[in-house]
Amino acid sequence: MAARSFWQSTDPDDPLARALQPPIDETPEERAARIRLQEEAQRISREIDEEIALARKAYERRKRAIKILLLGQAESGKSTTLKNFQLQFSPQHFAKERAAWKTIIQLNLIRCVKRLLEVLQEEWESSLQTTTPSSIAKGKGVAGRTPTSPGVRFSTSPLNDHHRRIRMRLSALLPIEEELMRKLLPDASPVNRDVCVRAGSGWKGVLAALSSNTSTLDVPRNPQPPPLPSAMKGGSRPGTGHAHAKDKDTPAAVLAACKDDIVMLWEDPVVQAVLKKRNVRLQDMPGFFLNDAGRVAALNYEPTDDDIVRARVRTLGVEEHHFTMESGALPGTEWYIYDVGGSRSVRQHWVPYFDDVQAIIFLAPLAFNLTLDEDPKVNRLEDSIMLWREVCQNPLLAKTTLILFLNKMDILQATLAAGIRVSKYVPSYQDQPNDVQHVTKYFRDKFRGYHKRLSPKPRPFYWHETSVIDTRSTAAILVGVREGILRAHLQSVNVI
Repeated sequence: MAARSFWQSTDPDDPLARALQPPIDETPEERAARIRLQEEAQRISREIDEEIALARKAYERRKRAIKILLLGQAESGKSTTLKNFQLQFSPQHFAKERAAWKTIIQLNLIRCVKRLLEVLQEEWESSLQTTTPSSIAKGKGVAGRTPTSPGVRFSTSPLNDHHRRIRMRLSALLPIEEELMRKLLPDASPVNRDVCVRAGSGWKGVLAALSSNTSTLDVPRNPQPPPLPSAMKGGSRPGTGHAHAKDKDTPAAVLAACKDDIVMLWEDPVVQAVLKKRNVRLQDMPGFFLNDAGRVAALNYEPTDDDIVRARVRTLGVEEHHFTMESGALPGTEWYIYDVGGSRSVRQHWVPYFDDVQAIIFLAPLAFNLTLDEDPKVNRLEDSIMLWREVCQNPLLAKTTLILFLNKMDILQATLAAGIRVSKYVPSYQDQPNDVQHVTKYFRDKFRGYHKRLSPKPRPFYWHETSVIDTRSTAAILVGVREGILRAHLQSVNVI
């Protein structure tokens, strides 16, 4: 006698088996509906099983991936280091984002122009005087014109009507900047000087559409510039006319219409003298492109790799970047790089990433004469050293490879060449030679000492002198960094 199949047999004493049996009086329609429900349930169950299997594979793949955390204070060069990684080891991924960076670079240029206009405005306002009988006798007045009666306000600034007209025409860029910032970060503070984006907001897609001219900005036909001092008003219409022929214009079109004025104003010797007089160095601004205004503002502009690396955008929140190594040792290796905000208010969000990274690249700009934007009482370099100490002694990072980038060496060299002495800001430096070699060694030894004393267990000290906006020299450094990280990763999984 053949044995009955286990699944076909029913135990009359099993309440579950009885409950799963179809009703005795089931009609053909009810049977068909029941079978459809069973098939749908089986389909959903298979989909869930497939999703679980895919999630398990993704988890295993992620466990094998190399994960790097970029740490450092705000404006230390973290995002620039990330772009260098992508450019060097994942160029196809880097090329896909080129269109988005074009708009960021143009926005950086507009912000530089805005800051320049603010300096000129400050110069005009600070130079305003009121005519007196003695000033009339000396023939001093507005832009060289002799005042005719007492009580008239006039400017003693070397800036004249020509500069005022250029300023009013360039005011057409201000609503473009405001609209772009609203698209990037709707809740941005109007006083924020940085180009800010929120992690995970899809900002690169928005900017890529703008760059490809598939989207436009709503800007007013006749934008109003900030008010001029009363002595400088009148005589010229704002805007060039052709820059706002339509209610909607792309940023590139408006910028191209203002290109000649930007170049003329920036290269004007009088304007340069005003900047020097007011001790303003726009060249030190993150995302400085005024020296390249003629090229960046051109209608057919395409950003170079160096342009993208120099572009400034501040990321709010933690941004995860995933790409596959396309060249070098072990091509096809998956990398995750986490770019976290460096402002004091967001540093508490670093900790969740400490227990899942193989390496930390810590960027410490040697800006011994600068202070934090969020707290002008705190020296930038002292803040970097304090952060380094906390990272070195954190027990979660005991097995993590720490790589120190002494960054912005170009700015350090320019600062020392200008005669600024380290001992004025760092008294412990005393009377040591005020040159790049000795200054770098002094601070490197400080970082090395804390690394040795505070690390929970002995580990190698890796350090590099960098200027991460220099893509060529940074590329050579990153090759060595990548090989070191790969070697440590393979040792950790017992491959070597």
